[in-house]
Amino acid sequence: MLKQQLNFKLSQKLSPQQIQLMKLIQLPTQAFEQRLKQEIEENPALEDGREESADEFEDNFSNENDTEDDNYDEALEDFNVDEYLSDDEVPSYRLNANNYSADDEDKQVPYASGTSFTQHLKTQLSTFRFNETEQEIAEFLVGSVDESGYIRRSVQDIVDDLAFTQNVYTDEETVEKVLQRVQKLDPAGVGARSLQECLLIQLKRKESTESVSLAYDLLEQSFDHFSKKHYSKLLSKHDISEDQLRDAIEVIEHLNPKPGGAFSGNTRMTEHVIPDFTIKIVDGDLELSLNGRNAPEMHVSRDYSDMLKGYKDSKKKTREQKDAVMFIKQKLDAAKWFIEAIKQRQQTLMVTMSSIMNYQKEYFLSGDERNLRPMILKDIADEIEMDVSTVSRVANSKYVDTPYGTKLIKEFFSESMKNDQGEDVSTREIKKILEISIGEEDKKRPLTDEKLAKVLKDKGYPIARRTVAKYREQLDIPVARLRKEI
Repeated sequence: MLKQQLNFKLSQKLSPQQIQLMKLIQLPTQAFEQRLKQEIEENPALEDGREESADEFEDNFSNENDTEDDNYDEALEDFNVDEYLSDDEVPSYRLNANNYSADDEDKQVPYASGTSFTQHLKTQLSTFRFNETEQEIAEFLVGSVDESGYIRRSVQDIVDDLAFTQNVYTDEETVEKVLQRVQKLDPAGVGARSLQECLLIQLKRKESTESVSLAYDLLEQSFDHFSKKHYSKLLSKHDISEDQLRDAIEVIEHLNPKPGGAFSGNTRMTEHVIPDFTIKIVDGDLELSLNGRNAPEMHVSRDYSDMLKGYKDSKKKTREQKDAVMFIKQKLDAAKWFIEAIKQRQQTLMVTMSSIMNYQKEYFLSGDERNLRPMILKDIADEIEMDVSTVSRVANSKYVDTPYGTKLIKEFFSESMKNDQGEDVSTREIKKILEISIGEEDKKRPLTDEKLAKVLKDKGYPIARRTVAKYREQLDIPVARLRKEI
């Protein structure tokens, strides 16, 4: 038996243009520039510079790609070429004053290529006399040195790898001898297998004094006590005074625990942050500007304009001309969508950042993190009447240049907690006060987490000891025992 039913279903679908806009919004300035270059390469109707504007294009007919004859000629009859031609030189989204910044004409500065850390060490091997086998072992050891300057593998593993990968058969004793010579390379401490060995290698190269000798004995005989700052045990075991221990500690503190990190010619990637916004204080008020690279000048190719004009002036329109015009139409539609997405991206960025700036106005005027208000994504989303996901895309990947440095926007967001007066305060504010309290403590008797919780409570922030421990770890501050100084 057949039955007929009518069902209502509400669903939400994003159009290709909306998807394109969302992808553009989450891109920071540098990635956005690369996306522009990619679009220009893929769409021959788009060019950068000041020419005919593609922003004024209006399409009044269907975007269907049906090229069957019935719809083909009908689409061409409704095709108004004049709507695809414009004499405007500057897109409308470039006319706003806040679209320009001092970096509009920034040039790319080439970086001189340097010598890699590994190559730097291999070059020094030529100063030693090795036989053929020792040379291969030395080069293998240098190749095993990591960015910090350590060899984090056992000698037995190195012996096995030499046999399997280099066809070099040797023993642990030979590798140890070659390793001792490799550890004489610069920078001092390179080739060590542990922090203790790294520091001892550096101390061996220092001029022998009473403090250096004591520092060597402390690290060699009592490294565990020293690393845990058990100063009373060190004083008793080595029968020394506090002044002598203090001088030895000062010597050790001047050593480099990561000798490889000091090499300026290493091959690690250098990350350059390009701020997407700039906030300035002008006459006591905040002024926001968007990086000018986010408002590029895009226009339709002149060749495409000439082709459209030729089609318009042609009295007899051939099939080949119609095919070409339909292709041009598709490319111009894509150009129009892309430029419209750029415009909406720019507006979304400005509206979102302006709301964040006004919400945290006290902080941007003072630079004091204690003035940061509790703020979550929903607060800004409700204010600008946009979705939380849109605000998240702006906050997670964008930077703002402030008078107090370049900041990641998401750092301005924080949860709220109640103080003793029942007011909502930012967790960032509590972390800052915790950091200040630890900085002001007596380093001979550093405050435990329990005592820090009491200090914060006295200042009007009643939080538990475990919360103090969590915030301290987030601030990368060690426990009280490791903060102790003699």
